[in-house]
Amino acid sequence: MKFEELDLSDNILDALWDMNFEDCTPIQEACIPVILDHRDVIGIAQTGTGKTAAYLLPVLSMLDTGDYPDDTINCVVMSPTRELARQIDQAMQGFGYYLPEVSSLAVYGGNDGVRFDQETKAMRTGADMLIATPGRLISHKQIGNLDLSRCSFFILDEADRMLDMGFYDDIMTIAADLPKTCQVLMFSATMPPKIEALAKKLLKNPALVKLAVSKPAEKIRQSAFVCYEGQKLKIIRHIFSEHELRRVLIFCGKKNKVKEVARELYRMKMNCGEMHSDLSQAERDEMMYRFKSGRIDVLVATDILSRGIDIDDIQVVINYDVPHDVEDYIHRIGRTARAEKDGVAITLVSQTDIFYFKKIEQFLDKTIQKNPLPPDLGDAPDYSGSARPPKPARGRRSRKPGAKHSSKRSGKRSGNKPKKQASS
Repeated sequence: MKFEELDLSDNILDALWDMNFEDCTPIQEACIPVILDHRDVIGIAQTGTGKTAAYLLPVLSMLDTGDYPDDTINCVVMSPTRELARQIDQAMQGFGYYLPEVSSLAVYGGNDGVRFDQETKAMRTGADMLIATPGRLISHKQIGNLDLSRCSFFILDEADRMLDMGFYDDIMTIAADLPKTCQVLMFSATMPPKIEALAKKLLKNPALVKLAVSKPAEKIRQSAFVCYEGQKLKIIRHIFSEHELRRVLIFCGKKNKVKEVARELYRMKMNCGEMHSDLSQAERDEMMYRFKSGRIDVLVATDILSRGIDIDDIQVVINYDVPHDVEDYIHRIGRTARAEKDGVAITLVSQTDIFYFKKIEQFLDKTIQKNPLPPDLGDAPDYSGSARPPKPARGRRSRKPGAKHSSKRSGKRSGNKPKKQASS
């Protein structure tokens, strides 16, 4: 379907024409008419299918042609990360090029006090479109800056990711201030039970638009190294010493591993950078700029970059850890082979992650090529085993030297619990 066949405003169609956007993606074709009909919507589709335009275009069109107040917040778009919020804001600037009367503001943490004051002023005087991360929005609410009593649109983008990051309470706190007439749109890459439960609480008789999770592009050459955890850094060194790689994105499950891999690459004199939650917003912005502009060749990151980040020239994606969800694997390796280009995806599969990698192969309905380990690394784990998920590690209390061990259980459990590792 062509965009001009939809009931979008002339100003929106003019902007799409300037951007050479003519044909709708399936998620856009299905969602835009329903949203224009003022219905709540649940849109389920993976990253890269055009979800951002699927909600921005109809909402901007209605703000353009409808009678909405100038002195309030008319639309809130909630995003899990600062990077995605910035990208949504950039898309908004393009789609709204011919809408000078429609104002927008991106609200996220990591900025200085001047920026916070600018956000405060905009919220109090009114902004048509507020694109925000949950934490920053809660901060404004707590000091009385946020009034959503006349808000007309509430949009959750990457809702599953927000729940994974622990933002459920923040979402419900914000949603509690919305009027009953507010149109609610929820977009997600997956539809686990927790998303269904959230939708039941927030949405009214929603239309469900669900696209099947597609398999990775055929142009992505997937392979894996089956290894022990202690062999991973040596494999990274082997990969980079054997090949002259450029435009590489390495995903790690936790930020401490990002730092560890980055240190190894620095020792190899690689031109690399790292992206994780310990960096300030200014540092993250600078790192993204340096990677996008080609000033650094390799970026090591947590899953903060696995969704919604549009970089077309990534040649190689390396999964230092196996993601435990198939969809996360699809999102990660989908960063390469974009814009009709070829790409390479390499995954390091430790003994404890064999079960999860087999689930990925089962979903893809293919056996991913297993690369031989470098000769100096010794043997690899047996990939034919590990048919069950690994048992979670249990914390143990250390005994003092000379203390006797008793096999009897005490009548009460100790209050000491193993500390959780900090994640990204």
